[in-house]
Amino acid sequence: MQDYAAAYADFDLNAALSVLSGGPKGVNAAVECCDRWCGSDRPALYWAHEDGRRQTLTFDELKARSGQLAHLLAAHGVGPGDRVAGLLPRTPLLLATILATWRLGAVYQPLFTAFGPLAVSHRLEASEAKVVVTDPANRHKLEGAPPSVRVFVTQQSQNGAIDDVVLAGVLERQSPDFPPVMRRMDDPFLIMCTSGTTGAPKPLLVPLKAIAAFVGYMRDAVDLRPQDRFWNIADPGWAYGLYYSVTGPLAMGQATLFYEGGFSAANAAAVIKEFGITNLAGSPTAFRQFIAAGPEAMADVAGQLRVVSSAGEALNPEIGRWFQTHLRAPIHDHYGQTELGMVVCNHHALRHPMAPGSAGFSSPGHRVVVLDDQDRELGPHVPGDLSVDVSASPLFWFAGYEGRPESRPGRYYRSGDTVELNDDGGVSFLGRADDVITSSGYRIGPFDVESALVEHEAVVEAAVVGKPDPERTEIVKAFVVLRQGHEPSDQLSSDLQRWVKTRLSAHAYPREIEFLDDLPKTPSGKVQRFLLRARDKARSEPT
Repeated sequence: MQDYAAAYADFDLNAALSVLSGGPKGVNAAVECCDRWCGSDRPALYWAHEDGRRQTLTFDELKARSGQLAHLLAAHGVGPGDRVAGLLPRTPLLLATILATWRLGAVYQPLFTAFGPLAVSHRLEASEAKVVVTDPANRHKLEGAPPSVRVFVTQQSQNGAIDDVVLAGVLERQSPDFPPVMRRMDDPFLIMCTSGTTGAPKPLLVPLKAIAAFVGYMRDAVDLRPQDRFWNIADPGWAYGLYYSVTGPLAMGQATLFYEGGFSAANAAAVIKEFGITNLAGSPTAFRQFIAAGPEAMADVAGQLRVVSSAGEALNPEIGRWFQTHLRAPIHDHYGQTELGMVVCNHHALRHPMAPGSAGFSSPGHRVVVLDDQDRELGPHVPGDLSVDVSASPLFWFAGYEGRPESRPGRYYRSGDTVELNDDGGVSFLGRADDVITSSGYRIGPFDVESALVEHEAVVEAAVVGKPDPERTEIVKAFVVLRQGHEPSDQLSSDLQRWVKTRLSAHAYPREIEFLDDLPKTPSGKVQRFLLRARDKARSEPT
């Protein structure tokens, strides 16, 4: 294992970019993530459907399939720089669509299949997509799409239009050979839409040089090794899935796995066992399902996982202890954003301190700092805004939101997340800036309170918000989901309050507790605390 301090200090941009094969003639994402690995029957995709169907595709087969689709896209006017959207479940065609788009030098846009028509149309408008590839199950979501978008559908659909391009019977007649269109390092290959708590989705472009950053994360933080079997549970309709279940592993010549079906602890355990998964990535939301199912449900894979990576929201220490005890697998927390990729990590492949509750250290190629409101860098134990020092971060690639030149970062990029530095140089996550609670002069991060609550045997999930209070500015309020076999009661509320006082601190315990059947979440699994705050506010306002 390499020493983190040495890897960080010795970082060299040219060496980082050398993982890409593109030379003076340019770079193409389909070459990096497919073509360069052809010729040896190397597997690229393991596909599993919940109904029992299975398929393995090699890099050669993906090259041929993406070449066929590239011919069709080109015949309908798609060229370098154009945008192609994919509204497909986790199928081999989804991966072929991504690679075909890149082969043309075009820009791929992910559309999560759980989106409704309004969310889809907003994103297609924002990206100015020329083509969207979908299937009959999702075709109806395109009824409000801009009329300029051409629809490719896998099979004839009852919801289709007369000018839809039906791929069945046509795609296989295309030539599998389509020479990749070479581009420059700063040219985009992905267009992503960030969805904040308010406002329409904001599009941003991901340049080809970001692939080097994605590979660095896979190598240093995920510790993906040639002998590993890798599964990233995240859907490719979102940044963590598209960056690190598709682009990152394929750019290393490593196979990825798509599971098409509903997620559960039982399904996950079966997939891990069947495919011999040794390196797993996902979110705390998914991993909490493992805990809720109990050790017996995961017993068949205990000891099989070499490393586990967590992203999407802060990792509760209780999850780490459970994975170590029952799965004998180290699980490390990683932090990033759609605009950044992963920039703060507890690296599996680099040696550095692993403090409980710490999100980790700056990824090599990035300098992460904590800022106050006047752009002053803060020292340890002072809460501030997690930021990237752009001038000292050669792998930083975000250039602002498309069409919004004022959003281009200056010296610093501010994440909007509140953190503090630790004495060892690591970063501890406190919460979104608008999630941090101020009560009686104390600043309370919801993560700490939530972590304490989920350690109680009755609690499976918890979300904590600040509720306005005339005496304390805010009080801590907790929304709690109970494990099966436990029922809400005043007594249980009192027990949980005492538990947090004991486990955390007297000033941070939840003065109010509300029991819910489930917590509101984004499709990618992040708890939407702003909806809980809005619900409380609506109740308190006079009717």
